[in-house]
Amino acid sequence: MTIELILGGARSGKSRYALNQVLAQTGPVAWVATAQAHDDEMRERIAHHRAERPAHWQTVEVPLQLAAALAALRDRFVVVDCLTLWLTNWLCREDTAGWQAERRAFLAELAQPRQQLLLVSNEVGFGIVPDNALARLFRDEAGRLHQDIAAIVPQVTLVVAGIPMNVKKET
Repeated sequence: MTIELILGGARSGKSRYALNQVLAQTGPVAWVATAQAHDDEMRERIAHHRAERPAHWQTVEVPLQLAAALAALRDRFVVVDCLTLWLTNWLCREDTAGWQAERRAFLAELAQPRQQLLLVSNEVGFGIVPDNALARLFRDEAGRLHQDIAAIVPQVTLVVAGIPMNVKKET
C-alpha cells in the first residue's frame, strides 16, 4: 500500500507526474476526476485530460463524495485529480457541516488498506494573502487539508516546472 500526495502550482506538471507513474501499471486503474464542466473552457480541459489517459482505465467523476468513491475502489490503483477542485465544489455549496463531515470521512478512508493511491492537489499557499473572504477560506482549507493528509501518508511530492521533489518519503 502506498499513498502519495502530489502538490504543485497551476501547470506545474503534477498531473503529468501522476499520469506517468500510473502508465507503468498493469493492473486495474481508476482515475477519479473531481472537476465539473460548468463552462466551455472546463469542458475542453476535461476532454484534453481524458485524451491523455488510456481508454481502458476507469474514469469516475466525483465532485463531492470522495470518501465513498475511494472506499469502492480500494482494489485498484487510483489517482484523484484534484483535491483543490473537490474543495472548491464543497465551498461553492456553502455547506460547512457537509464539507467537514466529508473531510473527516476522506481522512479516515486514507487509513484503510488499499492498492496505490495518488492524490493530486494545487499548492496555493505560496502567494499573497487573497483580498476576499472566500479566497482566504479556500487557501486556508486547502492548506489545512494538505497538512492533515501529509501527516497520514508516507509520501509527499512537490512538482515544480515538471520536476518532482520529495518532501516526505517514509520507507
